[in-house]
Amino acid sequence: MIFIPKCRRKALYAGLRQHLGEVFRRLAEQKQSRIEEGHLMPDHVHMMISIPPKHAVSEVIGFIKGKSAIHLARVYGERKQHFVGQHFWARGYMVSTVGRDEAVIRDYVRNQEKEDQRLDQLNLWK
Repeated sequence: MIFIPKCRRKALYAGLRQHLGEVFRRLAEQKQSRIEEGHLMPDHVHMMISIPPKHAVSEVIGFIKGKSAIHLARVYGERKQHFVGQHFWARGYMVSTVGRDEAVIRDYVRNQEKEDQRLDQLNLWK
């Protein structure tokens, strides 16, 4: 699954990235789901998540995005209450199911940032 912050702003830096990973894990557990692999890029989130059949994928993703946005607003935005209309995450997400290629997907999630940096270096010479 992949989702992005609103306007793809590079809001997922350093300490926020590390803190958000734990928030995602706790929220997934509340829906009896498990994050198998995850990597927070500066401007988007890659996550391989195991969701039980009793929960809809959209339900779990909506829960994780909604509750993490509320958490970010309270902790980093110094908000003491919910503010309607202020969203951290953009609408939508990309999701694909994993079958026999689970190892390939795990590798992709783990190494995506390194690959992006390598491609950026190659583009400097063009």
